[in-house]
Amino acid sequence: MVEGRAETALTNSSGTSLPSVEPTTRLNRRSGEPLWVQILADLQSRLDTGEFEERFPSDIELTGRYNVSRQTVREAVRRLQQDGRLERSRGRGTFVRPRSLEQTLGTIYSLYRSAEEQGFVQESLVRYLEERTDPVAAAALGCRSDEPLVYLERLRLIDSSPVVLDCSWLPKSIAAPILESDFHRTALYIELETRCAIRPDSGWEHVTPVMPSAVQRELLGLRPRVPAYGVERLACQGDLKVEWRHGVVRADRFAFVTRWSGGRVGASFETPTTWKQ
Repeated sequence: MVEGRAETALTNSSGTSLPSVEPTTRLNRRSGEPLWVQILADLQSRLDTGEFEERFPSDIELTGRYNVSRQTVREAVRRLQQDGRLERSRGRGTFVRPRSLEQTLGTIYSLYRSAEEQGFVQESLVRYLEERTDPVAAAALGCRSDEPLVYLERLRLIDSSPVVLDCSWLPKSIAAPILESDFHRTALYIELETRCAIRPDSGWEHVTPVMPSAVQRELLGLRPRVPAYGVERLACQGDLKVEWRHGVVRADRFAFVTRWSGGRVGASFETPTTWKQ
């Protein structure tokens, strides 16, 4: 039974009585709506406004705030965990999980545009923008093994937090002008269209679970043994192969979404081209 009035005296982990706390948020106990549902709605509203960015209240603090039992509080918090809003760790407490960026599958997309449209601030730290040769990238692009390529490596930040490590390869014969681009606050495809008159209109993308390397973990701020998404993409304009991209995406900050309406939805499973970071 989750419902219940607050205990008349709260105690801490050692059994010592705590002083009673005057509730700061009053619930409607005559509405017939479960108290944990009311608490859940209130906490969701507060999370949406960013109230708990610094620290989420403990169970004891919440029992005092709402004047309910700890069991009732825990049910509301459990629902927030199920929804991915909170992360609870023994010995560390409860933390608010950052809002995830959603990306629709089935189309060539721009992370820059997707982030801006969803209210995030997208920036890039350019690690490399230079001419290189690479036989693996050249093969993916249908180029000679010694053909010069443009290599762009970016650490993509969403609201100042690292989310994606992107590595893009393009034939220099069509992409040389982007060597002069400033990618801090712009998109690769915007620069390709503006400077090179190239606009990708087809291609494919593979998303697979991976264990990041030590370097990738450090750049993305991931703990050891935490998985991520490995993303590989080939973008084309007609029959022209424009970009081969591989990268690593934080699984806790990025969600790939498929939406449909009516008709038959099919799925295919393929083996992605292997790549090394």
